[in-house]
Amino acid sequence: MLVQISPILSPGVGMKLAARIGQVSASLTLAISAKAKAMRADGIDVLSFSAGEPDFDTPDHIKAAAKLALDQGKTKYGPAPGEPQLRAALAHKLQRDNGLDFQPENVLVTNGGKQSLYNLMQVLLDPGDEVLIPAPYWLSYPEMVKLAGGIPVTLTTDAQADFKITPDQLRQAITPKSRLLVLNSPSNPTGMVYTPGEITALAEAIVEANLWVVSDEIYEKILYDGAEHQSIGAVSTAAFNQTIVSSGFAKAYAMTGWRIGYLAGPLELIQAVGRLQSHSTSNVCTFAQYGAIAALEGPQDCVETMRQAFAQRRQLMFNRLTAIPGVTCPQSQGAFYLFPDISCTGLGSIEFCELLLEQYQVAAIPGLAFGADHCIRLSYATDQTSIAQGMERLSQCIIACTHSK
Repeated sequence: MLVQISPILSPGVGMKLAARIGQVSASLTLAISAKAKAMRADGIDVLSFSAGEPDFDTPDHIKAAAKLALDQGKTKYGPAPGEPQLRAALAHKLQRDNGLDFQPENVLVTNGGKQSLYNLMQVLLDPGDEVLIPAPYWLSYPEMVKLAGGIPVTLTTDAQADFKITPDQLRQAITPKSRLLVLNSPSNPTGMVYTPGEITALAEAIVEANLWVVSDEIYEKILYDGAEHQSIGAVSTAAFNQTIVSSGFAKAYAMTGWRIGYLAGPLELIQAVGRLQSHSTSNVCTFAQYGAIAALEGPQDCVETMRQAFAQRRQLMFNRLTAIPGVTCPQSQGAFYLFPDISCTGLGSIEFCELLLEQYQVAAIPGLAFGADHCIRLSYATDQTSIAQGMERLSQCIIACTHSK
């Protein structure tokens, strides 16, 4: 097989590594994306639906702001928590768009949304603390919890429930060791979006249990069919006091390589994260932060243009997928993923994705990485021609598998 990913990293011969890294799974997303790129470099016609990355270029006004910052000499060390102007712009954005009364000192700029979550886990968790994670989940959540000495506790959902947890399910999962709930809406990998009513009901359960919640809102601007994004901290003052927000610029503004994210929360927490960051990465790239300011304060039509393109691609992929005999797939309401069930093939998701890449030259991410081995994740952040051709190859693969059972 071309793609073989061990679920647990192991040290080389004669090398003793820290026990904590032995608990961490390799990233299937990055591994398969890298393999697909390597095959393309060898001249193989690979169609990739693996990476969670818009295929659009960063909008011109954002790039121009970073170029201007370079010309103005904004290339020196900056404050570890971020440029004051960007922190202020983020606080204003959270107040205006999300109804969250954060001040600039409650916001910290990080090297991508991923670092904001990693730093949070390091600062908030003690060994043995439990973190509740609805599944399917973004694959890095459990690994970050493990690296902080915490215990990831999975709350399983299914397509019949639109991949959403209920307040009762949350209440039943809470124990005296529960410290944090990770909430991701719109979701990677399912594309589901909690309604405002569902968010309100979850907030009530969180307040009752005196539980922290980190709301990962990085896909908040990518919505379809009238879906509405509701920040859980805006539900009530009590909910706000227990809410931490993680987000970034990668998805909505096509700024994946810029590595700019942020964390917003109680002052004591943000100051602690700042101390941690000062001893790890220090500040985020200084001139890139000025591009992020332009993203927030400049024209937003670029976001809508990309969203409309995603909406068209979503419908094309969904129509092609659901026409494949035996395949079921809920329609996504946000982000740019579909999460079809491939149980009809009789294969686990890793075996299926290896076959799909090796014999049909299509890259997809095994659902096992997200806690759902009967599914695969497909990104429609690519052009419509590739989607049409890729879904035809996927159909051939699935039909061949079902006929050989």
